[in-house]
Amino acid sequence: MPTPKKKTSRSRRDMRRSHDGLSIPAMTLDTKSGEWVRPHRAHKGADGAYYYKGKQISPSKSND
Repeated sequence: MPTPKKKTSRSRRDMRRSHDGLSIPAMTLDTKSGEWVRPHRAHKGADGAYYYKGKQISPSKSND
């Protein structure tokens, strides 16, 4: 198994790991329901209908 000739410095090691950190997902506040939703995704409202950008895109499923 190959072994490194020189020790990797703390600076070089940390620069390599600079992209490994986790970021908080973007969230927006829905104007109608007041819930936090992910942007650019359809979300299910309390009535069972799906909404996108504040507009209803599918009807609610009722148990008739």
